[in-house]
Amino acid sequence: MTSRACTVSLTALVATCALAFPGSATASGPEDVRLKKIGSFDNPIYLAAPPKDPKRILVVQRAGKIIVMKKGKRLSKPFLDLEKKISTEGEGGLLSIAFSPRYAKDRKFYANYTNKSGDTRIIEFRVKKGKPNRANAKSARTVLKIKQPFSNHNGGQIQFGPDGYLHIGMGDGGSAGDPRGYAQNPQSLLGKMLRIDPRKDGKRSYRIPPENPFVSTPGVKPEIYSLGLRNPWRFSFDSENGALAIGDVGQADIEEIQYTEAGQASGANYGWPIVEGSKPFNGGDTSGLVKPVIEVPHSQGWCSITGGYVVRDSKSSAYGHYLYGDFCAGEIRSAVLGADSATQKQRLRIKVNNLVSFGEDARGRLYALSIGGPVYRLVG
Repeated sequence: MTSRACTVSLTALVATCALAFPGSATASGPEDVRLKKIGSFDNPIYLAAPPKDPKRILVVQRAGKIIVMKKGKRLSKPFLDLEKKISTEGEGGLLSIAFSPRYAKDRKFYANYTNKSGDTRIIEFRVKKGKPNRANAKSARTVLKIKQPFSNHNGGQIQFGPDGYLHIGMGDGGSAGDPRGYAQNPQSLLGKMLRIDPRKDGKRSYRIPPENPFVSTPGVKPEIYSLGLRNPWRFSFDSENGALAIGDVGQADIEEIQYTEAGQASGANYGWPIVEGSKPFNGGDTSGLVKPVIEVPHSQGWCSITGGYVVRDSKSSAYGHYLYGDFCAGEIRSAVLGADSATQKQRLRIKVNNLVSFGEDARGRLYALSIGGPVYRLVG
């Protein structure tokens, strides 16, 4: 994300810059879904909601402010302002937030941003006691630091999985073609899906889940959950069955959605840069690689895939369908995801220019965000 505030850099951002297995897609399908604008913001880049809180959503702005929307109205004071901590060079910025599964008790949430040096920081914060609309900036605690060699391919998504652990999608470090081979390097955290327990453990700033696939493998970083990713800008877990869907931004030819059923991402290799999608890129041994369930060639006008969510809002005609789109094309498409393929693929009638992210609130309702300002709720 270059200056995602700037459309020019922004294209690079997502351009260099989410799967769930739907249990029972409805027969009517998602063709009735439409957009309802809820507001306009300054380079909105992500949206989330505290667990079990149906009244509020939080809109993350790339430059560092988090805005509270309560009962549909925007509050004047930001939830948190990190603008002095953040660089928006390239694809940088405040890229996402995630609330602790124990948020009602511990009041903790986590932010993923690039600091003034352009490096990734995962930071823990607490909400002020008795003031649910204001975070305590002084509560900041650094959980994880990752050096970024280039200003693109930072990944950007953090989300707690159904296992209660924090998943962190990391890009391959940037430039083009993974020139330093990070995505397949077991000693690098770049080009990976990481899984940690962000709670402090003595002098350690986080814990390694004992079930992580490489925790006992010499020469492999124990934080690694899966590998072979180029730039997993947005990913999600199906709230019904725990399956993981990753929108991995392509290089020159293919945008892709990777899908693994609950727990199957553990130790998975998604193939970059051995392959781009299902096509050879650098070449090499392709045995055991996880193949994408959706591939969209750039010849269709796509340049930077924006992964989404499986709809679990029971009132939605798109229930059970996975919605996703593209930053350049602005299209929103749907599909029913399965272990080896996707079915019922279709292009919806709605379009969001510069589609940078989807979001989900505590009711399971979906939102679509344009880096240009508008934020929409998907209704119908």
